[in-house]
Amino acid sequence: MRPAVAAIVLAAGQGTRFRSDLAKVLHRAAGRSLVGHVLEAVRPLGLGQVVVVVGHQADDVAAEVAAAEVPGLTTVLQAEQLGTGHAVQQAVPALRQEIERVMILNGDSPHLTTPWLERLLEDATGRGGGMLTARMGDPTGYGRVLRDAEGTVSGIVEERDATPEQRRVTEINAGMYVFERGGLEAALAGLRGDNEQGELYLTDVVGALAEQGRPVAATATPPEVVAGVNDRLQLAEAAATLRRVHLRRLMTEVGVSVTDPATTYVDVDVTVGRDAVLLPGTILEEGTTVGPRAVVGPNSHLTRCRIGEGATVHSTRAVDAEVGEGASVGPFAHLRTGTRLGPATKVGAYVETKNATLGAGSKAPHLAYLGDATVGTDVNVACGVITVNYDGETKSHTTIEDDAFVGCDTMLVAPVTIGRGAYTAAGSTITDDVPPDALAIARSRQSVKDGWAARHRGVSTT
Repeated sequence: MRPAVAAIVLAAGQGTRFRSDLAKVLHRAAGRSLVGHVLEAVRPLGLGQVVVVVGHQADDVAAEVAAAEVPGLTTVLQAEQLGTGHAVQQAVPALRQEIERVMILNGDSPHLTTPWLERLLEDATGRGGGMLTARMGDPTGYGRVLRDAEGTVSGIVEERDATPEQRRVTEINAGMYVFERGGLEAALAGLRGDNEQGELYLTDVVGALAEQGRPVAATATPPEVVAGVNDRLQLAEAAATLRRVHLRRLMTEVGVSVTDPATTYVDVDVTVGRDAVLLPGTILEEGTTVGPRAVVGPNSHLTRCRIGEGATVHSTRAVDAEVGEGASVGPFAHLRTGTRLGPATKVGAYVETKNATLGAGSKAPHLAYLGDATVGTDVNVACGVITVNYDGETKSHTTIEDDAFVGCDTMLVAPVTIGRGAYTAAGSTITDDVPPDALAIARSRQSVKDGWAARHRGVSTT
């Protein structure tokens, strides 16, 4: 725990290069918003306070960061964006009295990891501060790190303010720092907007500390760790990298088989159990969990789902659904919100469910719709069955009790109950409750007219 350390996360910008109505830090990569990735890297540090600076779409950004539920989190408003130094000036007054060191992070850096932040804190100990840097073959667009003859960091110059010689420097500033609080506050008070953009640069704090004989330590990182996201192309590249790293961890540390990682899309907040198999075309999103020895795919798209141990989900779209242990789903099934499938259940080809519960061992093998329904254990729902749950104004519920058999092409007009062990005959439209162990038949009597076809074959209709 680090109760005397705070983080300030800069998340006020619009992100004009995104060409979007959505604030940049709210765009999502591999299941989390950009700012959400940063907060997840900060969470394990056990900081005393986390202050997020919001500006563009402030209410939406504040709601997003609040949903992360990071301990000690508050937001402050930068009503007018006058530079990174100005943003930190808005945040400092919100720091608690006991805060002694301040970490400053960008809200658009989804590749940040907790170990690198711990390294930054460690390297900054006993110095004027610390900063993350990287060396890039093409540093275009980044501020350059300036060093004196002894190799000590003497300052940072933004590219548009740099001389041609300074632009040849390949060590770039990542825009993430740790400062002693007192030194930071003093340096912030001395910031001036005498640069090409007329903004208050946080980078000038580094030079100010160096002039006082309190230089900051530079922690060198791989470029990809500190890469920001400034447009949709970089967003897609970041998402691909995050997914690739997550899949690698699942394969090497958990023991998950991924047949083709290039065609398997798994969000970073998805958990998958040991000996599970993910087949090509699988998309797992928003906290989905997959149990051990389950098989998902090919071509399954699951959002906020829980898949039980040993279950199989083939070519299925599912949202907010639970699939029990050993259950079988698909191919071409659609599990909508509120679906709860018990152990050893089967939902087969072209079956759609919504707000429906199937008890252990129950089956709907093909071509059925179960909406607003409770199905007991060991029930057979045959081909073509529909729970008629909506009359144009009201959704009503259907109950099918244990061991019942619903025959092919049965319409169950809700509200209705099929009793335990009861049967419905094929082609029936059931509008009344069926008692336990009864057989319900609700269809017109067949009429056969001998010779009708022969008499009418070839006869003109004009």
